[in-house]
Amino acid sequence: MIPVVTSAHDHLLVRACRRQPVERTPVWFMRQAGRSLPEYRAARGSGSILEAIADPALAAELTLQPVRRYGVDAAILFSDIVVPLHAVGFGIDVVPGRGPVVAEPFTSAADLRRLGEFSPGEHAPYVAEAARLVVAELAGDVPLIGFAGAPFTVASYLVEGGPSRTFAKVKSLMHTDPPLWDALAARLADMATASLVAQVEAGAAVVQLFDSWAGCLSPADYARFALPATRAVVAHVATLGVPVIVFGVGTGELLGLMATSGAHVVGVDWRVPLDEARRRVGPGVAVQGNLDPAICVAPWEAVAASAREVLAQAGGAPGHIFNLGHGVLPETDPAVLCALVELVREESRPGAAAT
Repeated sequence: MIPVVTSAHDHLLVRACRRQPVERTPVWFMRQAGRSLPEYRAARGSGSILEAIADPALAAELTLQPVRRYGVDAAILFSDIVVPLHAVGFGIDVVPGRGPVVAEPFTSAADLRRLGEFSPGEHAPYVAEAARLVVAELAGDVPLIGFAGAPFTVASYLVEGGPSRTFAKVKSLMHTDPPLWDALAARLADMATASLVAQVEAGAAVVQLFDSWAGCLSPADYARFALPATRAVVAHVATLGVPVIVFGVGTGELLGLMATSGAHVVGVDWRVPLDEARRRVGPGVAVQGNLDPAICVAPWEAVAASAREVLAQAGGAPGHIFNLGHGVLPETDPAVLCALVELVREESRPGAAAT
């Protein structure tokens, strides 16, 4: 059941982001709209994900499906971090089974000209339109999360030409031509900022900045080459009055630095216990996470035990949003996620006894 509140901006998810007292722990799942849902597969069909994103009615429907199915405490807009790049014509596509692929990777200063200024209203108006449709449907009962890719992660696709295991090309660029890297990161920060502002103006009550591959960086490299551009995005978006979440995979050694980005919440993957994550980010920042998504394909008893452990590690202090440590796996049974939402709802209430 979806809780009724006065406004999505007063929802317990928003209050948890701000480390305010809540009646229970809010819960949502990264990649909650996806192949694990039969209704998603039926609606999406076999077309391109970028084509689906460009259809506001379809994107809105795919955004709303997990809210209806699971009763989660947030909808996250169905979109992709490469939409701005695709929209300005950089030559990027999302290949099924592989991910974003760039026809002509970024290699020199000349390629900056291919990264023209991104105007959401001109280049990708369908994103804000989908957000408006979702917000109208939710009618303030559940907040919408908007999102964008953090500059480093987006740059990694541009420079590597696609997904990478070593990130050798992007690291080489950072260290051999720091001024060019800084110019690229600044351009991508502007694109992310413009995208997030448009989503907030369309009604998003929270935004998340995905720095999915920041975990490949050493703390020193993250501080020098990734954090400044992330701070620039967060600083601008935070002036709009909405909470900002930053998240990356394998970022256990970076959590303290990520907490200095200005974000209200740091997402934590499953590799770091939440009590330790809280210690690393400090008392001024909320945490989000961090059940291992692979656990969700195990028998329910294992899922329930692991979820209770996450809740226990989060402790009773304000500022925890229950989520997975990464996205929902396609083979996950939707019934497990329904039960997981109910467990978090019931057992995170003050005085609830774990069973």
